[in-house]
Amino acid sequence: QVQLVESGGGLVQPGGSLTLSCAASGSIFSIYVMGWYRQAPGKQRDLVATITRGDSTNYADSVKGRFTISRDNAKNTVYLQMNSLKPEDTAVYYCNAKQPVRIDWGQGTQVTVSS
Repeated sequence: QVQLVESGGGLVQPGGSLTLSCAASGSIFSIYVMGWYRQAPGKQRDLVATITRGDSTNYADSVKGRFTISRDNAKNTVYLQMNSLKPEDTAVYYCNAKQPVRIDWGQGTQVTVSS
């Protein structure tokens, strides 16, 4: 099992930037993909970005060119750099860790983009 703790959310104006962090602990050796997802009120949880053990990345079309996912293996942490934020990026952002037999989720961090 992997424990995930997200941080870095908050209130930001349109056009601003935020960096989210996801610190992993536990059975991290079993993780083969880590990802960021988001869920706006009344909507389903959607993929934002993923990064594999080999550092291959994938992004939702809505965030390509604005968001960057990265990892620091020494710190067991995955980051989501978010630039040019829009009101429609407002959501609770969740980190997850995919393993061969399970997927673990963090508790989420709120991102609000508003003037």
